[in-house]
Amino acid sequence: MKDVMDLVFDPEGIEWHTVSPRLTKVRLLTWTLTMALPILAAIIVTAFFPTWWMFVILATVLGLYIWIAIIIRRQVPKIGYAEREDDLLIRRGILFRSIVVVPYGRMQLVDVEAGPLDRKFGIAKVTLHTASPQTDAVVPGLVPEEAARLRDRLASRGEARLAGL
Repeated sequence: MKDVMDLVFDPEGIEWHTVSPRLTKVRLLTWTLTMALPILAAIIVTAFFPTWWMFVILATVLGLYIWIAIIIRRQVPKIGYAEREDDLLIRRGILFRSIVVVPYGRMQLVDVEAGPLDRKFGIAKVTLHTASPQTDAVVPGLVPEEAARLRDRLASRGEARLAGL
């Protein structure tokens, strides 16, 4: 039996679609490239100035790298989306969970993007733009076929809802 908080973030009767596991690889590679220079610098400085506090700095930088890599591996499978009759639900997070509900009638633009690493790993992200920038929503890590399908479906549902206004 689900507790009340689980019902808030995982409503009953919803079929969630998860994102591609390739997103984990892209995020880990991005994190590794981001941390390569600080880790290398900490190793070099520690090699030339082997004091205890330099080892603490090196251990801290390596610990941060490992900790975020573990978080990335756990976060990506928790990203999901669900299409309902009148809106799209997007959930994410482990410790700090969130669920975004975007009514189809509020959508102004549906955008599909893929950066160089995304293209290399065969994924894309769908961004839903609304009148308010705070309610824009992103579904990352979709295979291109699913991104195109979701884009077309959201666009047609958005047009149908706007036509009724």
